[in-house]
Amino acid sequence: MHKLPELNTVGNKIPNRQAICDTLMAAAADDRNVVALCSDSRGSASMTPFFNAFPQQSIEVGIAEQNLVSISAGLAKCGKKPYAFSPACFLSTRSYEQAKIDCAYSDTNVKLIGISGGVSYGALGMSHHSAQDIAAFSAIPNMRVYLPSDQHQTAKLIRALLTDQKCAYVRVGRNPVEDIYSAENCPFEMDKATVLCDTENPDAAIVACGEMVRPAIEAAKALAASGIHAAVVDMYCVKPFDTEAILKLAPTVKGYVTVEEHAPFGGLGSMVSQAVAAACPKRVVNLALPDAPVITGTSKEVFDTYGLNAEGIRQAVRSLFA
Repeated sequence: MHKLPELNTVGNKIPNRQAICDTLMAAAADDRNVVALCSDSRGSASMTPFFNAFPQQSIEVGIAEQNLVSISAGLAKCGKKPYAFSPACFLSTRSYEQAKIDCAYSDTNVKLIGISGGVSYGALGMSHHSAQDIAAFSAIPNMRVYLPSDQHQTAKLIRALLTDQKCAYVRVGRNPVEDIYSAENCPFEMDKATVLCDTENPDAAIVACGEMVRPAIEAAKALAASGIHAAVVDMYCVKPFDTEAILKLAPTVKGYVTVEEHAPFGGLGSMVSQAVAAACPKRVVNLALPDAPVITGTSKEVFDTYGLNAEGIRQAVRSLFA
């Protein structure tokens, strides 16, 4: 268990998609098999520098998400290491069959990068929101699902994915995110959650992924000031799900609060509830987007409306003790 990090609001603040580009550019310089593909989205994916630097390792397929995935699968069968970028809202719906058959069932080394995930395209409404992608991709056998929380964890995840031969879906947001970790202190183990807490015997557990990890840590710090010590589980590896990390906390915690930028069904909350109910029945409170078209607005406005912020998480944890 690691200490809760000190959250610096003055440090670097970049989109996780930029960290992916930087990491892939470093890898592509030494490995010509690293290939980036985009569906008319290189700007949105922050991949323009990669396309400019490595034109022979870049493919633009246009607005054709199904082709994007199938071409990536073909390249993987030829020994390439394709990274396919497309808005998460389209990648998880328009090309779902190709992800299921060409990538997962065919066991191809394709990394699907869902950019502008969740409600990143807030003002564009439901057509551009991806509130079902965790559930959809997690339901595919042989598909892994990752939601890194900041640039440092994102870079470590991408470097780890470059070393294996299995398909995966990585969802990142559109906006710059404040650092949680640092280059010198970013605990990371592939497919193992990072558990953060300032005490060995926490009173409650907050399980979060992606952009929800930072407000979860802010909530934990506020709760500590009132005498409630909450562990924060950074579950960047939604699938394979780190059940062991969840159950290790069961002996001392009153209950669990899950936080996700996703619909309330089939996502992180469902997975935590299933694991806890099977092994150590305790209360689980799930904070998520509603089962309805969400309001239009900035990500912050959406999060604040539905309590997906530090105060909403703090209140949810306190409700475990009511």
